[in-house]
Amino acid sequence: MGLVANNGKEERSRWRFHPVVFALLAAFFALPWLGVASAAAAEPVKAIDYNMAGDATKMRIVINFDHEPDLRWFLLRGPNRLVIDLPATKMAIDAKDLKARGLVRGVRYGVLPNGSSRLVVTGKGPFLVERLDVLKNEEGAGYRIVADISAASEREFDEALSVQAETTGSTVAGNKSDRVSKFPLRRFTIVIDPGHGGVDGGAEGLSGTVEKEVTLAFAKELKDKLSESGKYDVFMTRDDDTFLRLDDRVRIARQHEADLFISIHADTISLKGIRGATVYTVSDKASDAEAQALADRENLSDRLAGIEVKSDSPEVTDILIDLIRRETHSFSMSFANTLVDELGTSVGLINNPHRFAGFRVLKAPDVPSVLVELGYLSNPKDEAQLIDPDWRGKAAESITNAVAAFASVKAAKDGTF
Repeated sequence: MGLVANNGKEERSRWRFHPVVFALLAAFFALPWLGVASAAAAEPVKAIDYNMAGDATKMRIVINFDHEPDLRWFLLRGPNRLVIDLPATKMAIDAKDLKARGLVRGVRYGVLPNGSSRLVVTGKGPFLVERLDVLKNEEGAGYRIVADISAASEREFDEALSVQAETTGSTVAGNKSDRVSKFPLRRFTIVIDPGHGGVDGGAEGLSGTVEKEVTLAFAKELKDKLSESGKYDVFMTRDDDTFLRLDDRVRIARQHEADLFISIHADTISLKGIRGATVYTVSDKASDAEAQALADRENLSDRLAGIEVKSDSPEVTDILIDLIRRETHSFSMSFANTLVDELGTSVGLINNPHRFAGFRVLKAPDVPSVLVELGYLSNPKDEAQLIDPDWRGKAAESITNAVAAFASVKAAKDGTF
């Protein structure tokens, strides 16, 4: 073969391949290499680990992969969930890393009938996805998903679902200011926070009065006074003897889209002669040593209840600090000044009654917030007043008047309500 007769002479012929033969040979020689390539292409992306950092108001979720993942994500309600679908992905995540914390109530994953992996993050109530990106690791191989979620209201979650339904069925994080709300304007909303609760009793008076009981009784009185006007939506962080983490109190305020957050307390002090109410606003630097000492005690509430308090990563901490807007702080200061004026006409105040310190419970980035110390349980006269229904009614009326004045100012500023 390869030699043909031509007029009695022999000459070497050209190799000529039929197209079908050529295709078969090519396939034959390529089979080993194609097998390797196919195996590589079919090998799934592997999710290596899962991490969360943050608190009940804001969380960052980071998932690392050995190769670049393909994904689709969307929101679901009942309960509020973030769903991430990952085609051709193997989940090799340690179950202990999925332990619920902060804003996240639970994390689970599994395999769908089509072979994709699905990760479901359930929130403590509604939240917004501020960011969800796939990034190449700067150091070393692999990629990561970075998702930032923050506590939000049901209205905001509904808006996100509406945007999702109008697009592709999956949500893409965007600029919220570009969206036109389809929901009606809401009423001025106040969240009242009775300090302490449950295993955290707070301060104790000379006659055995417990702070958590004083704050709850007063908060209920104040809620009734505010609700009587019919002008406000009023909520409480707790309405029974329940323990709440400090960041959960902030989360509740944000999820109600509170226009004002009032935390109620009644402390003790070593100087028994000091008495009167005080109004505090948040600041990184305390106004005085007494304010700093009070903030330190209140910020230990979680630890006293047996909960391990972990410092946020610098990245998350920076985000939280940066989000404390100047306008929110200005509104907090404005209400505090109004409140001092109103309380000054009805109940006793300490010297320099508007003070400030780094209270964790006042650090909602977009909710004007104050902490009201109604008086000192360490002073017998204050203790007697704090458990007197007539005095509570008078103090609640003063705070209600301050809220009315503040709501008018804020409505004029915002053009709402």
